[in-house]
Order: sequence, then structure tokens, then C-alpha cells
Amino acid sequence: MSHANAPLTPEGRRRLCQRVDAGRPICHVAAEAGVSRQTLGKWYARWQESGMHGLSDRSSAPERHPNQTSTQIEDLVEQARRKHKVGPVQLASRLADEHGVQVPVSTIYAILRRRGISRLADLDVTGEDLREPVRRYEWPAPGDMIHVDVKKVGRIPDGGGWAVHGRGSDQHRASQRAGRKRPGYVYLHSAVDDHSRLAYTEELPDEKGVTAAGFWTRAVTFFAAHGITTITRVLTDNGSCYRSKVFNKAVRNTGTKHKYTRPYRPQTNGKVERYQRTLSREWARSQAWDSNAHRSAHLQAFLDRYNYRRPHTALGGHPPISRCPGANNVAA
Repeated sequence: MSHANAPLTPEGRRRLCQRVDAGRPICHVAAEAGVSRQTLGKWYARWQESGMHGLSDRSSAPERHPNQTSTQIEDLVEQARRKHKVGPVQLASRLADEHGVQVPVSTIYAILRRRGISRLADLDVTGEDLREPVRRYEWPAPGDMIHVDVKKVGRIPDGGGWAVHGRGSDQHRASQRAGRKRPGYVYLHSAVDDHSRLAYTEELPDEKGVTAAGFWTRAVTFFAAHGITTITRVLTDNGSCYRSKVFNKAVRNTGTKHKYTRPYRPQTNGKVERYQRTLSREWARSQAWDSNAHRSAHLQAFLDRYNYRRPHTALGGHPPISRCPGANNVAA
């Protein structure tokens, strides 16, 4: 489509070129149409070369981009995007760690735009556009609020599950014929500091009150080792383990006030919910695991990367440890 100030459409240009074909001088035809001699000469050359197709508007972008990122780098960015399903900031960090390639965040975003995968919805990630707008908040200091939650994930049978062998595979059918029991579940108990986003996760066998209380005690020790010695309040959902007497006693013993989210409103505890999505993508579902022990062995490596090296968008591209008062005392 021609721009608002275009003097002639492709049809009008055709008529001018036909007048020149009839023998009239280009300068006379251009003056009558109110365009320059050079412009009509350009159109007429295209008319002779390509006919009506040559009179269409063309992009002003250059035909060559000598400084554009190489195709090899763009392929690496696309592969990392489809594999990890994270944004430009995280992709820049992963490319540096996994391939030793330094690519600016702005360049990665431009590559994602060119490849048509700048939005997670472009990767067929369901639910990304169905969430309601979020209301962001942040407590002013580490320890002002700790978010706690549990995520249940399926155990991986020895030899790998469907992610390794595929649904309906020979191994899958053999397992069904043998009547083997399902491998069951493990429970990921997580605690995230609201201000620094420092996270602590344990894989535990259940979500009972005694288990949650023991986790809370160890989480408090973890935060204290990072300089967060006072925890003012903890936010949990209304699960039975968090309403138990043993958990609330453990919270009182640390001098912490226990707050609950609104019923059926996981958004209230959004920071730990968002962390669990990262935990799922970048650890639990990051690859096809051979066994549950294989996956569990990599949990600590994920936590080390998340807390000490992984850039966090909400923290200006810095890792959570950068906001901890004991950052200089922690061996990352």
C-alpha cells in the first residue's frame, strides 16, 4: 500500500510509462504528473524490465546487511529458545555458558522477531495469553516476606519414562501388560525471598505438616547463611500442611508471622508460583531423565545457577545473590 503522500499509485505509474512508450519525452510527462524526471525515469526502467510488477512499492530496507548476525549464531539462539523457552536475558546467559558465545540481549530479541518466535505463544506454550494482568509488588528488604509452596511432580521410573521411550512405545506397553504400579510422586518444597528472589528447594516424599515444618527450619538456616537472619513474615496457601499445628509452631519458633493467601487465588503467592514454573522448565523438564535419582542429582546445580549466576529480569539482569546482605560471605 502506498504511503499517505504518494503522488501516484502503481496504476498511475503504468499510465505515465505508457505515455513515454507512445513517444512523449520523459521530462514532459514527469512535469505534467508533478513528479521529478529522475523518479519517472526509475519507474520507466522498472516498467521495461518487469512490467506492472516492477511498479509496485518496494521496501526501503537495504538488500544486504553486512553487519547482521551470522546465520550460525541465529540458529544457536533459535535452538536455545525452543529448548529452554526463556526470554532474551536468560538466553544471553545460557549462550555464554553453553557455547561461549556473547550475544547482546537486544540482538537476541531482534533474532527472535525475525524468526517469528519472540512470544512464548509462538512456541505453542499453552496458557501464556490466558492469564489475567498481574499486580507487581516488592517488599523493601530481604527477609520482609518469604513465599513458601509445594509442587507435586511425578517420579521417573528407572530406565526413563515416556519422555525417553515415547508414549505407546514397546517399553510403555510392556509395563502396562506387567501391571506395574505407577512410580508415584515427589514433592518440591520451595521458599523464595520476596526482595532478593533467593530460592531454596528440597525434594521430599510428602507434604505433611511435619515434613513442611522440617523444611521451614532448614530454609531459615539457608537464608541465615546468606545474611537474611531475620524473617518477618511467611506467606503460604491454605494447604493442610501449612494449617497444621506443627508447622505453625515451627514458624513461631523463628519469630515469624504466618500469613495465608486468599482461597483459590495462587496469584497472591505469585513469586514462588513463578519460581516453580522456572524450576519446572529449567530443571524438572529440561531434558529426558534416565531415573528419578538422575534428575534429583541435578537439583543443586540448578539452585546454584539460579541463585548465584542466572540473571533475573526483575533484578536488572543480576542474580538473586546480588541483593543478599551476606553476598560477600557466600562461596557461589
